[in-house]
Amino acid sequence: MRIYISADMEGVTGLVDAADVQPGGRDYERGRLMMAEDVNAAVRGALAAGAADVLVNDAHGPMRNLLPESLHPEARLIRGKPKQMSMLEGLTPEFDAMVCVGYHARAGALGVLSHSFMGHEIEDIWLDGRVTGEIGLAHATAAALGVPMVVLTGDDAACVEAEEWDPGIATVPVKYAHDRFAAEVRPAGEARKAIEEAVTGALAALPAPSPARPAPREDDATLTVRWQSASVATTLLGIPGVTATDSRTVTATGALPALYRQFGVWTRVAASLTNQPPYC
Repeated sequence: MRIYISADMEGVTGLVDAADVQPGGRDYERGRLMMAEDVNAAVRGALAAGAADVLVNDAHGPMRNLLPESLHPEARLIRGKPKQMSMLEGLTPEFDAMVCVGYHARAGALGVLSHSFMGHEIEDIWLDGRVTGEIGLAHATAAALGVPMVVLTGDDAACVEAEEWDPGIATVPVKYAHDRFAAEVRPAGEARKAIEEAVTGALAALPAPSPARPAPREDDATLTVRWQSASVATTLLGIPGVTATDSRTVTATGALPALYRQFGVWTRVAASLTNQPPYC
């Protein structure tokens, strides 16, 4: 059994503020170790369920948050950027399941450090007309590859978002949002035990791996993004297939995961045009 883990940081146990998750922040060094412990709990759960291969993708910010020496020795790690598939780099149809650790709610939701990919530069995202964020796009992209998202950890708002997207996802709330930068946090040991047990249980419930892997789906999906800046939307119109629905909203249609990869290009263009702290 091969397991893929996408590891974000805002939804990690105990972390509530930009200073916890941004390099140079007062508590960032502590935050990255907390991130490693949540990821390691997921790795232990996967190994207990019989996983022979666990690949972890560092999916937060600079994507160099996880220290290789802090990671479980039986897990492989992808770190650094740029990555063509960003938060889902390395995910292929050969994996039996995906686990998302440390995820957060979408932009506009009242969740801890909630945003969609870029802090406040992205106001809203819709996938086939359904409002979404990082959770929904990750789920849809993995599904297109034939890989189920089986567990997600984060704050309670992220867990509700995942369950609304797919009731079959096992969620682990590691903190309970009081506001965007405040939460009641679960004791670290309790949270990690819950992560480990959820991953083991979800993977144990999977059907036996089949040697005949499903072919990636090629159904078209429509992605729409409303930006804070009209400048970003206007610039993106230079990409073939991107059209405008108003001065700040662009849309494109294509098959996932290629559409997810194109969205990564959009965010890199937006980052080159703006210079705003992600959580101000």
